[in-house]
Amino acid sequence: MALHFDASEYAARLDRLTARMAEEKLDALLLFAQESMYWLTGYDTFGYCFFQTLVVRADGSLTLLTRSADLRQARHTSTIENIVVWVDRVNADPAMDLRNLLSDMDLLGCRIGVEYDTHGMTGRVARLLDNQLTTFGQIVDASYLVSNLRLVKSTAEIGHIERAAALADDALDAALPLIRAGGNEADILAAMQGTILAGGGDYPANEFIIGSGADALLCRYKSGRRTLSEKDQLTLEWAGVDAHYHAAMMRTILIGEATTRHRELYAACEATIREIEAVLRPGNTFGDVFDTHARIMDERGLTRHRLNACGYSLGARFSPSWMEHQMFHAGNPQEILPDMSLFVHMIVMDSERETAMTLGHTYLTTEEAPRALSRHPLELLVR
Repeated sequence: MALHFDASEYAARLDRLTARMAEEKLDALLLFAQESMYWLTGYDTFGYCFFQTLVVRADGSLTLLTRSADLRQARHTSTIENIVVWVDRVNADPAMDLRNLLSDMDLLGCRIGVEYDTHGMTGRVARLLDNQLTTFGQIVDASYLVSNLRLVKSTAEIGHIERAAALADDALDAALPLIRAGGNEADILAAMQGTILAGGGDYPANEFIIGSGADALLCRYKSGRRTLSEKDQLTLEWAGVDAHYHAAMMRTILIGEATTRHRELYAACEATIREIEAVLRPGNTFGDVFDTHARIMDERGLTRHRLNACGYSLGARFSPSWMEHQMFHAGNPQEILPDMSLFVHMIVMDSERETAMTLGHTYLTTEEAPRALSRHPLELLVR
């Protein structure tokens, strides 16, 4: 089997999950998030764009309900032994197949948790599921049960994250010689992604972000490429990826010269990250990280130019996003614990002056100060 962890690692994860299920008094849990299935069993597929679910019973037994196209995928990449196939057909209702499966498992009338907040659960799937299960048992939203268990990384997971961070650094090394007047965004993007793939890494869970000129103020991917001018700005957000584990980085790189405004925004970004490094440790919360970000940016008159979040947890993720549920935003009570992989980003976009500045990389938390996983310093890059 194509597994990235040994049997003891998966067994420990299942033990942690069933213990949480017992605390929540769940007789079964329906996993629809591909990240949850991958974490628990190694199951690796993009078949979650169709209806599929992994049924976890309180006794730790696992049953996957999926399509025929993923039968061999599950056998080859996971620890799952019991796989049930629902049949593609006109007017198919796989939620009915699920209900029948749960009935065969003697779960009628039981308390069943469901992962609703995931890309594997479309609105249509939710309606089909609720239509079949509302009268079947006590259905509860358990969207964040596994997600929260995945926040703290094991030693084996940290190894993949460190490798992902090294690949992210390699990607920046490959890009820098191409970032110059006359350089093309297509060549830069190809060099970065190619370096990660050539290094044994994976595709990221979402597209790399690249934009120059006015597009440097965008923090989402968009189609279209541009050639860099004599005086320009280029925003990049990318991630190294190893066994689906991500380590993200973000930089706005200047071509030709750094304007006074660029230097002002960079100084704010760098000062904020340095203060956040003092907060990014046990005893503080995700909300405390955001409050630090907001305070410093606001003191510098950048309230309308900053965002309402400044980072998030990272781990093994699948399309369409490498972001975890847990983000640095106002009021988030999530405690910072050792062995979390957390991406801290500063994004300041001055639309009036068409000036962009971003700065960020991934940290591993410890018992004390966080450890930056990038070998690149947080310096202002001017080419």
